Amino acid sequence: QAQLVESGGGLVQAGRSLRLSCAASGNILDINSMGWYRQAPGKQRELVATMPSGGRPMYVGSVKGRFTITRDNAKNTVDLQMNSLTPEDTAVYICNAVLRLYGSFSYISSWGEGTLVTVSS
Repeated sequence: QAQLVESGGGLVQAGRSLRLSCAASGNILDINSMGWYRQAPGKQRELVATMPSGGRPMYVGSVKGRFTITRDNAKNTVDLQMNSLTPEDTAVYICNAVLRLYGSFSYISSWGEGTLVTVSS
């Protein structure tokens, strides 16, 4: 099995920055993509940013120019640097990895438990 553990959430004032980190561990053969989703109260989960293996990062429009996703393939980690935060960024941020386990031929989508980011005005 695989485990994804996030860290770095918290309470921050509007205009400030936070950095989220996620580490994947377990019986992982390889990881295709890693990324971040978020779910605000009363809203559906949405993709924030994703980094495919060997590819270019992709962002949802509302965070372009403010958020930066980085990935360390050797360490199976993905970070999300969030700048110029606004109250609309308040949500639970959830790490995702599309990965393959040893002994498996197919990729699965694995999720962390999420970390809460609260931006005050």
